[in-house]
Formats: sequence, structure tokens, C-alpha cells
Amino acid sequence: MRTVKFGSLTFAACALACTLSLPAHAQQDFNIFNAFFGSPFGITAGGSAFPRQSVAIDPKYAPGDIVVSTTERRLYYVTARGRAVMYGVGVGRDGFQWSGVKVVSAKREWPSWTPPAQMLKRRPDLPRHMPGGIENPLGARALYLGSSLYRIHGSNEPETIGQAVSSGCIRMTNADVEDLYNRVRVGAKVYVLR
Repeated sequence: MRTVKFGSLTFAACALACTLSLPAHAQQDFNIFNAFFGSPFGITAGGSAFPRQSVAIDPKYAPGDIVVSTTERRLYYVTARGRAVMYGVGVGRDGFQWSGVKVVSAKREWPSWTPPAQMLKRRPDLPRHMPGGIENPLGARALYLGSSLYRIHGSNEPETIGQAVSSGCIRMTNADVEDLYNRVRVGAKVYVLR
């Protein structure tokens, strides 16, 4: 992975697209860096291959609902009957796909990550705990889905958006998950469709 050092900060290439949600001092340093040198990796802060847009949706969903289509690899936040904001997402890989109805039980900014026991069994090389931050795989924000192990969260790997690569969580760019986080209330229904 290529990195670039600026002042006391080191940015990973895969994280540059997610910097809109850096802490204020780090964002200021990154903005200065981009102003003088441009993006060294040919990407822009907050960019996405799947730009969010307003679209029509089945009017059976209520405003405030979230609908995830794992086959389309899209997440829809319902803004009004028959209307939604559509985002690109990464979804569970083969063997980790699921469907059902969950509820947003909690929201966290720059969440810490503790891999579940099932994941550690498959990947004993993973850390037992990671504090929140740009290197954390949960990214800038996380929406927890009931008592399940699944979350809708940001990602420090924006290149995985549109792919089936996760262990069941729904991944978004950090810019998109911040936008969604600001819209969604705890208690919102989440429909995951296959």
C-alpha cells in the first residue's frame, strides 16, 4: 500500500478517498497538502465510483427506513413515500450473505472494533481490538443492527464498494456513511434483501 507523509500525518492510499471525516486538525493538514500538491493517487477526497442520488423506490417503505439490495449492491434511505437516496455499498461475500429485517440499535462515530469470535477463528492474525480512527475497518461511522454481528459502516477500503467482500456487514465510503448517519435515527428499520 502506498503512503504519503505530510507533517506528522501519514495517509494510506486507500484512505485518501475517506478523508472528509478526519479529525479537524488532520483534515486541515490534508486540505493544505491537496492545495499545494493535488491528490498523489489521482482520487479526490470523498470521491465514490457510486455517487449518491435521489431515486424512486417502492412506496411500501416508510420515510426513515433503510433498504439494502445485496444483488444490486445499493442501499436506499427512504426520504418520502416513493423516494430515496441511493448509495453504493459493499456486501457479504459468498457464504456470508443474509437477508431479513433489523433495527438500528445504536450509532457510533469513529467506532472501535473488536472482531467477533467467529471471525477470529477464521482469521487468528486479526487484532483483538482496534481503537477508532482512519486505520479502523469500521471507518468513520457505524450503525449497529440489533443484537446481530452486522453493521452498516464506513470503510478504509473504498475500492471494495460495489463488491461482495465482507463478512456480512454493509460497507460504505466514509463520506456516504457520514451522510447516512446524519439522516438515520436509532430505531429505524433496515430491510436487507437478496
